[in-house]
Amino acid sequence: MPVRERLAVVVTGLLFGLGITATPTAAVRPLRIGAIPDQNPERLNRLHGALSAELSESLGVPVRYVPVSNYAAAVSAFRTGSLDLVWFGGLTGVQARLQTPGAKVVAQRDIDARFTSVFIANSGSGLRPITSQDQLKQLKGKRFTFGSESSTSGRLMPEHFLRQAAVTPRDFAGGRGGFSGSHDATVALVQSGAYEVGALNEQVWTSQVKDGRVDSSKVKVIWRTPPYADYHWLARPGLDDRFGTGFTERVRGTFIALKPDTERRRTILELFGAGSFIPAKASDYDAIANIGRQLGKIR
Repeated sequence: MPVRERLAVVVTGLLFGLGITATPTAAVRPLRIGAIPDQNPERLNRLHGALSAELSESLGVPVRYVPVSNYAAAVSAFRTGSLDLVWFGGLTGVQARLQTPGAKVVAQRDIDARFTSVFIANSGSGLRPITSQDQLKQLKGKRFTFGSESSTSGRLMPEHFLRQAAVTPRDFAGGRGGFSGSHDATVALVQSGAYEVGALNEQVWTSQVKDGRVDSSKVKVIWRTPPYADYHWLARPGLDDRFGTGFTERVRGTFIALKPDTERRRTILELFGAGSFIPAKASDYDAIANIGRQLGKIR
């Protein structure tokens, strides 16, 4: 008998001798959570590290946060099973569901049912506050940046509202818009003057202002979009098979029950920019799916 097999027999014998039953691999495999990288990694690590501890304590299973490099990587990792539970934007969530039949929308923040993007402008751009959507035509010829190419609030919906005003990316300086990669990067690029105008999600803008990262003498909000549904948690199919019947509903219940009644929970909600989480369903994102198809982001 090979050494490895003899060792396995000895260990098994010891476990039985001590009255310990070996736990199946599936039972100890951690619940792997992830998120689209829409902000700087330091903030995301802090947020999802605290959330992992909270979920592990509430659900009674090991939970591990697994960072990804970009939005497409989050969708791919969810499809292949490398991630079990992911914080997606509206567009990436729809893409992930289409690629992963049986995936379930779990919850959204209280701010996600009526989410908004803001257009910000550098003070040297000469742009004044826009009071009607038609006035977005003023942005033609300007250096404009979106966030990530797959961002709902930093690209999809801003481009949708621009097109409604007969403005396309080809109308911007250089014949195209830029892509900063994340919302906080958009703020930095517009504030520095590298771009004259940019679009990002309002929650990140508010957080940046609150944290003192915005110089109001250099950059300001010039327009706020109409509301739309955005971020949500999406769970892979089969979690109940791995962790027990009703596990996905327990995950949903854990999010819905989050209140700022402990320091850790308060930190989690603050970093999410939310007062609470609320139930959500796939049909909440039908409009996002339709717009995604119109703009060629969903096929």
